[in-house]
Amino acid sequence: MQTTLADFIKNTPEGEEAQAILGKCVHCGFCTATCPTYQLLGDELDGPRGRIYLIKQVLEGQAVTARTQLHLDRCLSCRNCESTCPSGVQYGRLADIGRKLVEERVRRPLGQRLARAALKQLLPRAWLFGPALKAGQALRPLLPAAVRDKVPPRQQAGAWPRRQHARKMLLLDGCVQPAMAPNINAAAARVLDALGVQLVVAPKAGCCGAIRHHLSDHDGGLDDMRRNIDAWWPHVQAGAEAIVMTASGCGATVKDYGHLLRHDAGYADKAARVSALTRDLSEILSAFEAELAAKLRRRGGPRVAYHPPCTLQHGQQIRGKVEGLLRAAGIDVQLCADSHLCCGSAGTYSVLQPALSRRLRDDKLAKLAATGAELIVSANIGCQAHLQAGTEAPVQHWIELIDRAM
Repeated sequence: MQTTLADFIKNTPEGEEAQAILGKCVHCGFCTATCPTYQLLGDELDGPRGRIYLIKQVLEGQAVTARTQLHLDRCLSCRNCESTCPSGVQYGRLADIGRKLVEERVRRPLGQRLARAALKQLLPRAWLFGPALKAGQALRPLLPAAVRDKVPPRQQAGAWPRRQHARKMLLLDGCVQPAMAPNINAAAARVLDALGVQLVVAPKAGCCGAIRHHLSDHDGGLDDMRRNIDAWWPHVQAGAEAIVMTASGCGATVKDYGHLLRHDAGYADKAARVSALTRDLSEILSAFEAELAAKLRRRGGPRVAYHPPCTLQHGQQIRGKVEGLLRAAGIDVQLCADSHLCCGSAGTYSVLQPALSRRLRDDKLAKLAATGAELIVSANIGCQAHLQAGTEAPVQHWIELIDRAM
C-alpha cells in the first residue's frame, strides 16, 4: 500500500514504522473474515482493512473526525487479523500508532474523557484498585446490575509455598489480578514449587503498561514498562531463568518491551533482555511435561471448555499448549466452535464499548455451553471476569485445575 506521509509524521520513528507496516498490506481482505466487529456490524470501516485505510488517511494529513475515532475505538485489538493475514501485516502496532494520532486531533466528549482518565488512573495501580474492589464487593448486592457484573465475588488467596529452590523465575504479580483472583498466582507458585522452581515476585513491579498504552497514553505506558524493568533487573542479573506470565494480556505486552523501548538509550538493551526472558506459564510448564505427568493424578473429572485468549493465540501465537497440559492431567478439555474469536473483554473494551462487548460475550458463552462442559477455563484474568459476568458456570484459570490435580 503506497503511503505519502504528511510533514507532521515524516522522518519520525512512528511514521517510519507505520509506513513499513502499510507497505505490506495488499488489500486482500482475508482479515475481514476473522474480524469480530466486522462480523457483527458488516461495515468495511469496522474491519481491519477499512481501519487501515483510515489510519493511512491520518498519516497522509487528511481530516480526522469523530467517526474516524469511533471506528478505531470499536477495534478490539484482538489481532485475529494478524493470524489470518498472508502478508504479515502487524496491524496491532499500526492501530496503536493510529489511535494515538487521532486522540491528539479529536477532542472526546466529557464523559468519554472522564471514563478513560479513571481507567488509566485506577486499574494500573494495585494499591488503588484493590481497596476499591473490596469496597465494591462489600456493596455488591446493592450495586446496579451493570456495575455488579464488573465486580466479581471475593476469592480466597491460596497458600504460597515457602520452600527455597536453586532454580528461580520471576513472576509478574500484575495490577488487577491479585485483587480479582488471588489464587491464580499462588496456584502457579505451588505447581512450579512441586517441580523444583521458586517463583519470585519483585515488589516494585506492577502494571505491565498495556492499559495506558492501549488507551493512547504511550508515555504513561512506557513509564510502567521502565518501572518493571528496574524492579526485575537485579533478579535478571542474579540469574533468574525466566519471567513468568499468568495473564496472557500482560505476556503479550512484556514480550513487546524490546520493540516499544528500542529508541530509549537507557532501556533498549534491558528491555530486549526482559522480552527474551518472558514466557507464558503454558510455555514454562510444557518444558516440564515428563515431570508434570509423573506427578499428576489422572482422576478424570468434569468436561472443561477452554477459551484461548486472543492475547495468547494471536498476540503471542501460542496454541495447543494449555490443552495439552490439561489432557495430561486427565481432563476432558474441549474447544468451542469459532474458538479463534474474541470473547469481547479486550482490556478496557468491555467498559468503553459495552454493547458490542456483551454481544461477543453472549455468542462466546453460547458456543462454550454447546460443548457440554460444566466448567470454563481461560488464561487471562480479563477474559475470566468478563465471561463469568454472563454465566452461572464457574470460570477459572487453567492452572488452578493443574494445581488441584497434583
